[in-house]
Amino acid sequence: MKLHWDIFISFFRVGMLGFGGGPASIPLIQKEVVEKYGWMTEEEFGDVLAIANTLPGPIATKLAGYIGYRVSGFWGMVNAIVANIAPTIVLLIVLLTTLSSFKEYDWVQGMAAGVIPVVGMMMAVLTWQFVKKTQAGFGWPRTIIYGAILFIILQWLHVHPGIVIAVLLVLALSVNDRKKEGESK
Repeated sequence: MKLHWDIFISFFRVGMLGFGGGPASIPLIQKEVVEKYGWMTEEEFGDVLAIANTLPGPIATKLAGYIGYRVSGFWGMVNAIVANIAPTIVLLIVLLTTLSSFKEYDWVQGMAAGVIPVVGMMMAVLTWQFVKKTQAGFGWPRTIIYGAILFIILQWLHVHPGIVIAVLLVLALSVNDRKKEGESK
């Protein structure tokens, strides 16, 4: 019962504090799942995040569903998804109804604008954690080269991140298969 309560509370917090959409929730999910409860390692979370990004639908809900299922089966999945989306539904109805009547006031516009740097910094911290993880595996020169190549592909060539991740997964699997074939000979 405590495990289900922990799942509910962690994803309820993410749903309540994940202002700015699913991508803004990723650092919050990582903090709960990896750092607070230890349900996954940093590497496992990175792998799950990469796969979740290739699938259609809201990222926070996909992560909640998978992590809930992994931690406590079917009911853990249901629990995590409900906990993640319920605050959004309630807050959406309450806040939009209330704020729409005050939208012309400066304090409302300032409040909305003030959240953007916070979400940006949370994303920057998560990005830095992934860069450090990549550097540990590849070293700085390869990390910088791979980062530059990915930046060009994503920003200048406008290739969808899901396509890039899918191609990299296929390449990783094919390289892994070749290594296994070489080891068995």
